[in-house]
Amino acid sequence: MRKLIVGALALFFAVHVNAAVIATVNGQDITDEDANIVLRQLAGDGGVKYDAIPDELKKQIIDRIVEEKLLINNAIKSGIEKDPEYIKTLAQVKGQIALQAWIGKEIEKIKVTDEQIKKYYDDNVAKFPLKPATWQVSHILVKDEATAKKVVKELTGVKDLPAKFKEAVNKYSEDNASKASGGSLGAITKETPFVKEFLDAVFTLKKGEISKAPVKTVYGYHIIYVTDKTAESKYTLDEVKSKLAIEIRNTEFQNSVKAQAKALKDKAKIVIK
Repeated sequence: MRKLIVGALALFFAVHVNAAVIATVNGQDITDEDANIVLRQLAGDGGVKYDAIPDELKKQIIDRIVEEKLLINNAIKSGIEKDPEYIKTLAQVKGQIALQAWIGKEIEKIKVTDEQIKKYYDDNVAKFPLKPATWQVSHILVKDEATAKKVVKELTGVKDLPAKFKEAVNKYSEDNASKASGGSLGAITKETPFVKEFLDAVFTLKKGEISKAPVKTVYGYHIIYVTDKTAESKYTLDEVKSKLAIEIRNTEFQNSVKAQAKALKDKAKIVIK
């Protein structure tokens, strides 16, 4: 019962600032913000927006909102607002809404300075996880081993390997996705979800080396070229500054709330039965 009412309230009291009307039911507007609320309920986050979904899904979302608004209006007309269970649940929901709104306002009051962030970084940098080692990787992908061996032979011992490798990419590679960027696959770490045979070969290479033999995977035969490599390292202050600011603010807020809760409990008359 409570879950149903909370979901209905979320739609009924939706904020419509700059919201676009996408439908009406009995003269009552349905907005894209109503649709986004439903999408958040379905997807579990705010990453999916109404404007970006297919037309068929838009129709389904609108149908769902229409049904819910009609049911809400029907429930109100039935006199449900006088029902004791409704009144009790509404009071609980109002309390939660008030608490969440208060939390948002209290967090906004906390200002974290650059000096606080710098001190937190200096005091805790040794505890931070290290930035993973990376390999900047390019490759040439061909279907047969003979061609792959031919490419390795053409590239072995050349003076200008970067230029020759790009020429070979354009001439031989069947990976059209990376071909436009000279065969580049970007930065790879030990957590990158590539096939094992490919990763194992990458991690044996030094900066500026190509694989001495073709690497076979389910995709074909690869000639791998490590164009750059970085070792594990500590994150710089600039790299983690925004995350540290959030962490400091949240910690200060939690400490503040605990202190306020304790002060309120000390003054309150609490009877446990």
